[in-house]
Amino acid sequence: MDALMLARIQFAFTVSFHIIFPAFSIGLASYLFVLNGLSLATGRSIYLDVFNYWKKIFALAFGMGVVSGIVMSYQFGTNWSVYADKVGPVLGPLMGYEVLSAFFLEAGFLGVMLFGRERVGPTLHFLATAMVAFGTFMSAFWILAVNSWMQTPAGYGFNEKGQFIPLDWWAVIFNPSFPYRLVHMLLAAYLTTALVVGAVGALHLLRGREKEHARLMFSMAMWMAAIVAPLQIAAGDMHGVNTLEHQPAKIAAMEGHFETHEGAPLILFGWPNEKAERTDYAIEIPKLGSIILTHSLDGKVKGLKEWPADQRPPVALVFWTFRVMVGIGMAILGLGLWSLFLRWKGTLYENRWIQRAAVLMGPAGFVAVLAGWITTESGRQPYTVYGLLRTSDSISPVGAAAVGSSLVAFIIVYFAVFGAGLFYILRLMNKGAGPAEPGIPPSQPVRASGIMPAPAMETAGGQL
Repeated sequence: MDALMLARIQFAFTVSFHIIFPAFSIGLASYLFVLNGLSLATGRSIYLDVFNYWKKIFALAFGMGVVSGIVMSYQFGTNWSVYADKVGPVLGPLMGYEVLSAFFLEAGFLGVMLFGRERVGPTLHFLATAMVAFGTFMSAFWILAVNSWMQTPAGYGFNEKGQFIPLDWWAVIFNPSFPYRLVHMLLAAYLTTALVVGAVGALHLLRGREKEHARLMFSMAMWMAAIVAPLQIAAGDMHGVNTLEHQPAKIAAMEGHFETHEGAPLILFGWPNEKAERTDYAIEIPKLGSIILTHSLDGKVKGLKEWPADQRPPVALVFWTFRVMVGIGMAILGLGLWSLFLRWKGTLYENRWIQRAAVLMGPAGFVAVLAGWITTESGRQPYTVYGLLRTSDSISPVGAAAVGSSLVAFIIVYFAVFGAGLFYILRLMNKGAGPAEPGIPPSQPVRASGIMPAPAMETAGGQL
């Protein structure tokens, strides 16, 4: 392999490790915010128990996300210095805003959220949790603005050095694809977290341990799957229509169309044959592709033959990762609808089959997120800035041996460090969510201070 391919593999490897942690921490921060609010509003300690259970897992995921993100920043200088020089005047400030407005907010209130409840009180502790959750949202906002600008650049010009420069910051940030990508990613993060929480709750229900806590986690997760999965499908539809307008070659690869169609079929499965420029063994539904993409029975969908071969994305990779993402999305919808039916029948917590399905679906959200990002980023090829800056013109003047050796080092270190972190997270998930304080029944009301009334603190010698 040449340096270009090795550099692309290295960035794909590191970003794949990184994206699973923000996707989890964004959703988990919001879940902690809801749990903290319910604890404060109802006074029931079970919400605080579950909050304390998941905050440890959040701290680990947040830390690993920070560490894995730093590595990617260095790659802009080592492997992609030409790209960094070209787009720096536009994307540099956006990434700086992410650090200033999001990371500092998260880091500033994280310690209070993790350790400060007894020191600052429940109300300020709730505020700190809200700030951490808002910080994760702001982080997603700025990073998605950066990525969306690379996909659908707007509000830019060029200086005498050939660098991109901002002419309209509003257009740069709120570029044509940004709102759709932001909503799609946030909903994906919420669903990913819901599947993990639901899997942990279902696991403890199957084991018959701490059923009240497990029921709470499982119930909240199933509500999230039932409500958010349809919203995600609707958001994905709008995102697809936007992509058809601004990146039609990506849509052609996703759909497996080499020929331009008016009234395009929906190819469910097949094998894209790039050499012969056709999709072999296609199983398709007539007209449905145009109905979904153009909302018209005879809408026009361009095929890949409209572009020269060197301007097309890798079709097979984009085609199959898109189907993995959509397939998992439909499975999540099915799980949510199943839970609603069992909830209506009053057997949600007794049905072992849905609990086993929830455990199996636990990692599915991460797979869907990775598949979606591969579809997005591979579909943008052969460009780093769509239609303007090719990937081959973005790489540093570095040798293949240097990139290859660093790639091997990344693989060894990542599997060792993040493998150990993941193992520890799984061990924490394997434990039950015990009471917030020893001796307090899970559903016993608590005072606003979080401490039980004096009669509950009796000793052999009388009340304390």
